[in-house]
Amino acid sequence: MQDKLRFEGLTLTVASVATSIAFYEGLLGLEVAYNSEPDFAMIKIGGDFGGSIGLLSFDQARKDGVEKTTAAQKRAIHVEFTTDDLDTLYAELTAKGMAFDAPPHDEPWERVMTAFDPDGYAVEIAQGRRGQDGEIWHKDN
Repeated sequence: MQDKLRFEGLTLTVASVATSIAFYEGLLGLEVAYNSEPDFAMIKIGGDFGGSIGLLSFDQARKDGVEKTTAAQKRAIHVEFTTDDLDTLYAELTAKGMAFDAPPHDEPWERVMTAFDPDGYAVEIAQGRRGQDGEIWHKDN
């Protein structure tokens, strides 16, 4: 089954689609591929072969019975990116005003930094491609 599925993206419920766009497009420089504010927007990542982050307003999600999540629940959800030069990206993003909860640091499995988006979702940026650079991330595991 693994070779029949492709990961396309994920959708986050957000308080304000416009505020989330300001973060993901304005600070991180990602492309808004579709925008139907105030209800929904789609952020495209990685060009034609990348995925997407949907930004669904809580007001829209509530129509389908979605309930508010706590700050702790949102903090446990990680939107994960990778880069080839974590320290340079950290300097660029802090210069643009992005605040980091954890600046670049080494973990046993990767070098990583963490910020939080306007809704409190963890935004984790690691150095290198996951599944290729860390000892712990081998295909056999």
